[in-house]
Amino acid sequence: QVQLVESGGGLVQPGRSLRLSCAASGSIFSIYAMAWYRQAPGKERELVAHITSGGSTNYADSVKGRFTISRDNAKNTVYLQMNFLKPEDTAVYYCNADVRTGVLSRNEYWGQGTQVTVSS
Repeated sequence: QVQLVESGGGLVQPGRSLRLSCAASGSIFSIYAMAWYRQAPGKERELVAHITSGGSTNYADSVKGRFTISRDNAKNTVYLQMNFLKPEDTAVYYCNADVRTGVLSRNEYWGQGTQVTVSS
């Protein structure tokens, strides 16, 4: 089994920054892509940022230029640096990882989510 544990959420004022972390642990053979999603109240879960094992990234248009996704493969950890936060960034943020756990086993895993609230 694989566990993803997020941290770093909280309450922040508009214009400020937060850094989310997500550490993967368990029976990990290798991790392919990792990503951050978010879900605001009453809305569907949406992709925020995605990073491949090689470090290629892509972002939702709404966060381009403000958010940066990165990963430390040695630590099986993905980060999301969020700058110039806006009230519309308020959501539960989820970590996602595509993980190989064995020669024939590859699955997608989710973290439990961390709340980010942007408010004055």
